[in-house]
Amino acid sequence: MALLRCSKIQVDRAYSRAVNVPTFLKKLMNITGMSEQWVVARIKQKEDSKCIPWKNLKDLILAHPDTKKRIDVFALSIYGLVFFPKLWGTLMK
Repeated sequence: MALLRCSKIQVDRAYSRAVNVPTFLKKLMNITGMSEQWVVARIKQKEDSKCIPWKNLKDLILAHPDTKKRIDVFALSIYGLVFFPKLWGTLMK
């Protein structure tokens, strides 16, 4: 629920994907609270997917001035490590 920013999920409801899904760039900008230039400079292409190196996320967790954004980036990092354990050093979209 925290990762999806959905306070209440109801069992008897169907959830669907939004029509206008933000791009990977926009999602990272929203989660990290950083500028487009910062995000663009750190996105890497890995095979057919875009990713951001773990080192960049770790540095952001340690130095971000906004505590809430630090927690968001930390949650994103955990998500990446749990769902993509074979991709050490990167976080996939």
